[in-house]
This record gives sequence, structure tokens and C-alpha cells, in this order.
Amino acid sequence: MPPLASIRATAEKLEIVNQLLLPHATEFIQVNSIQEAHDAIRSMKIRGAPAIASLAALSVSYHLSRALNESPAPAFLASPAALKEHVQPILSYLYTARPTAVNLGAATRRLENILNDAIAAGKDTLEIARDLIAEGYAVADEDVGRNKAMSKWGGDWLVQRVISNGGDGSNLNVLTVCNTGSLATSGYGTALGLITYLHEVKKLGKAYYTQTAPYHQGSRLTALELQTLDIPSVMICDTMVGSLFQHHDIHAVVVGADRIARNGDTANKIGTYNAAVLAARHGIPFIVVAPISTVDLDIADGSAIPIEHRPLIEACLVRGALYPDTGKKEQAVVMITPSGLTGIYNPSFDVTAAELITAIVTEKGVAVKKDGESSFDLSAIV
Repeated sequence: MPPLASIRATAEKLEIVNQLLLPHATEFIQVNSIQEAHDAIRSMKIRGAPAIASLAALSVSYHLSRALNESPAPAFLASPAALKEHVQPILSYLYTARPTAVNLGAATRRLENILNDAIAAGKDTLEIARDLIAEGYAVADEDVGRNKAMSKWGGDWLVQRVISNGGDGSNLNVLTVCNTGSLATSGYGTALGLITYLHEVKKLGKAYYTQTAPYHQGSRLTALELQTLDIPSVMICDTMVGSLFQHHDIHAVVVGADRIARNGDTANKIGTYNAAVLAARHGIPFIVVAPISTVDLDIADGSAIPIEHRPLIEACLVRGALYPDTGKKEQAVVMITPSGLTGIYNPSFDVTAAELITAIVTEKGVAVKKDGESSFDLSAIV
């Protein structure tokens, strides 16, 4: 089967798959405005740091493309200054949709740099708008190639590590957290891309993936992607990771990232820190796989990473298909707690300290810590 897609972009329209309905129903919805892109990201109709960056950039491209075709032309196309005054608030607004994911900020800053550089170069308004449109498409298009590169780097590194420790480098069992496949990116995936690569080169035994808080879709989307790719897999509750490590031969934990600090501290889906602590206890390599755009060299460590807290009600709800299975695709959202609860802690992410991470992989290679050090030097892979 072909890989799943989070975004469909044609000359006429921009669409995303509504991930709130997956895995039981596949429904593409059209994104017609900057406001709808912001809502889709904020409401988690689309999720995954690379995917939301792609949608944000593409929404700017579509917004400007429509403006170029309007007659009469909108006022913001009257001059470079007017265009800048119009575009900058849009980029700032899009960034507020999911503040933890640094890829979103990287994409908006990239577009802002194109805007400022084009103005400094003396380009006219139409040239600047076309430059921004092209850059928005480039943000999305470049993602797939990066993902395949980092997946190979990380997969090959893991195989060699297992061999150097006396294994044969095959039949590897890997645990992952949240969804980092084609639905979370523009294609192929980051951590799930590494698992896919191991499967393609016939080095994978089984992929294990955690079920996090009830409302989070990560495990369900991972299940759908692994099923689509025909990869042997097992879902476990995140509270069962320790038991898994005790009773099964797990060769690595592989996760994505929403932001990586300069020292290697990494923010990822809630539950990642738990898995890292347990992996360290059991001597299991813990690998972070993410594009260079996820590395935030402006912050020294994880204490400066903003952690998004979701609405409290989300921790009380679960969404899914009605059971028993009658062949219908009817879905429901039900409350699993007493109503009226106010004492609820519902962060979307946690931060894993660099000392718990074995390797960080980007499209440029693999970074490991020097002997005796607890933080990373990421200069070679950013």
C-alpha cells in the first residue's frame, strides 16, 4: 500500500487529513485561509512538528498565490513595505498555534528571512511574493529527503552498535513513542522512518509503540502507519514499558522531537521521559531522530523549552469507533472521568535530559556524547 499522507497540495487547493478521525475514518479537509491553518494546527487536526511546519508554510504560499490572482490586487501588494506589514503578523500568528514545536518557528523565520532579504535586494513586490510562495513549497518538499537521510544514518548506526556489542545486527526490536511517520511529516518519517528503514533492509524484528494519555492520537496513528507498511508491531500501554524491558529483548528506544536544546535536552510527546529513564535503567540505547530545524541553538538546555499544556477537558475524554464492530464507521467522544474535575495536569510534552540520551540523529549524521560527558556537542550534525 502507498504511504499515508498528512497533506495534499495541488495548484488549486490545500488539504490535510483530519487526524482526529483516524484511524477509523480518513477524511481530507480543505484549508482555505491562514486562520484555518492555525486552527488545524492548534486543534491537532494535523500534528507532528515537521507536518505542522509544512502546513504553516504552505498556507502562506496559498494565501499569497490567491492574492496574486485577485483583481483588483489587494492593498498589501501595493509595495514591498505593505507586503512586509501584511506578512509579518501572519507569520507571528501561525507560530502561536503550537509553541513547543521549534520546526514551526524555524519555518516562519525562514519565510521572514526570505522577505527581508528580498526587500534588501531591491526586488519589487511581485518578485518578493513569488519568492515567499516558492519558499513555502520548499519547506514541505525538502522534508521527505531529510527524513530518509536521517533514518538511514540512525538505522545503520544502531545496526553497527548491536554488532559491536556481540549481536548479529538483525531481528532488532525497537520501541517508539508517539507518531513520527508520514502522518507527522511530509513523508517517510523521523523515528518511525528509522523503523521503516530497518524493515526495508530486513533488520527489524518488531516495532513496539506506546499508548499514551487517552486523548492523544499518537499510538493510534502509529498503529495505522505500521499496519499500512505491513511492519510487525505491538502496542503497549506507556505504564508497561518497564515490564516490556524486563521480559523482552529490546535493542533501542527511538523517538522524535519537538525541540532539542543546544546541550541535547529534548522535548517530545509526554511519556518520552518515562521511557528514557527506564531505558537507562535497563542499558537500552535511547535515540532521538529529528531534522536540523528541530535543534534550537538559542537555548542552552531543556529548562528554557516552553511546554504546551492542553485544555484540561482533553485528559477526561477518549475518542474512537463505537464497539462492538458492526461494520459502521460511527465514532463517539466519551468522558472517562467524573464531570467537573479541576485538578488535572495535562502537558503535551516532557523534557528528556541529554544524559539519558545515547544518540541524536539529524539528516547530517549521528552525534554521541564524549566519554564522561553528560551533554552533546551537536555542531557536526546541525
